[in-house]
Amino acid sequence: MSKAAELASLIGNINAGGGGVNRNVIINGAMNVAQRGTSSTGLGASSTSSTTSTRYKVCDRWGFECNAGDGRFTMTQDSSAPSGFANSLKVACTTTDTSIATGELLLLQQRIEGQNLQAFAKGTSDAKPFTLSFYAKANASKTYVAELYDIDNNRHVGKTFTVGTSWARHEITFPADTTGAFDDDNGRSLDFNIWLHGGATYTGGTLGTTWQAEDADDRGAGIGSFFSSTDNTFFITGVQLEVGQNPTEFEHIPYADELLRCQRYYQVIRHQDNQVVRGGYGTTSGDYWNVRLPVEMRTNPSCALYSGSYTYSNMANFSYYTTASNNTTTNITAWVDFSSDGYGYFYPATGGGGTVTEIKAEL
Repeated sequence: MSKAAELASLIGNINAGGGGVNRNVIINGAMNVAQRGTSSTGLGASSTSSTTSTRYKVCDRWGFECNAGDGRFTMTQDSSAPSGFANSLKVACTTTDTSIATGELLLLQQRIEGQNLQAFAKGTSDAKPFTLSFYAKANASKTYVAELYDIDNNRHVGKTFTVGTSWARHEITFPADTTGAFDDDNGRSLDFNIWLHGGATYTGGTLGTTWQAEDADDRGAGIGSFFSSTDNTFFITGVQLEVGQNPTEFEHIPYADELLRCQRYYQVIRHQDNQVVRGGYGTTSGDYWNVRLPVEMRTNPSCALYSGSYTYSNMANFSYYTTASNNTTTNITAWVDFSSDGYGYFYPATGGGGTVTEIKAEL
C-alpha cells in the first residue's frame, strides 16, 4: 500500500469514528508474546477445548476450539513471517481426519472484551463497519473462513479467503450491524474465528456474509479441511481488527506494552526470579509470600502451580486456608490467592525452589 493510499484509508476510518493509535482491538496480533511456551503437540481431541487451561497453548490470547474426531495438530510460534514481522502462529496437521462427522470443527480464536468494542457502536443507528486484515500462508492453496461472532446477541458474519504458499495480506470489511449492542463490561463479547475444519453442522448451509442471527450451518460454509493431509500447514500473523471501512497498515506495539496487555489475562510467576517477597506473618514454618502483579487482571484470577511444589508444616495459624489438618506436611498444588487489582499471596514459604505459578483470567 502506498503512503498516499494508507493516509487516505486512515483518514476515511477517522471520519467513520476509527483510526488513530490503539485502533487494533486484537491483542498480540504479531504473535510476539508466548508466555506459555513456543510449541504444543498432540492437539485436537474434543476435550482440549473444554477449559481455558487447555484452549490456550502457545501465543498469548490465541486459543482454539476443537472437536476434530481423529484429527490432530501441532501449534508453534514460528519465525517465518512477512517483511516487517518476526513471528507467526503456525498450525501443522499431524494426524488426518478424512471421515468428517457432522459436529466436527477446528478454529483459531481470539475472544474480546465488550468494553474494548464500544467504538464500533454496534446495535445503534450509528453502527460502524469492522475491517479485518492479516497475513497468512500455507503449504498449498486452501479456502478458509474468517468470522466475527457476537457472543452477547448470538449473531455472526463471515467471509471466505484463499491462502496460498507465499505470504499474502488479506483484507476483509464486514458491514456495520445496527442490531444487538455489545455489553460494556469485561466479559466475552466478540470472538474472532478462523475456520479451518468443520462438519456439516457448520458447513452445510450458505455462508452468512452479512450479520445474521445464529445459524450454525452458515458459519463455516465453503471451507476446505485442514485435516485432509499431514502436509497441511497454516501460518498467520499481523492480525488487525479496527473501526472503519478501510484496512490500514498493521499497528505495531512495543513488546513491553504488548506483554502487559497479555498479562491482563495470563501471567506466570517464576519464584527463582525473586518475583516473590517473603513476609513475616505466622509461625516459623508458616510465613507467606507477598506478590504484586505488574498489571490489573481482567477479573479475579484462578491460580495454580505450573511446576514444582511447596511443602508446609505446623499450620496452626493458617489451617482455615486449607482442608489439611494442623501439624501436617504435604504438597500444595493450588494454594494461592489473588484479586484482580494485582495483590496476592502464597502460603507458606517452605520448600518449592524453582516453582512457577500460573495466574489466569482468560475469557
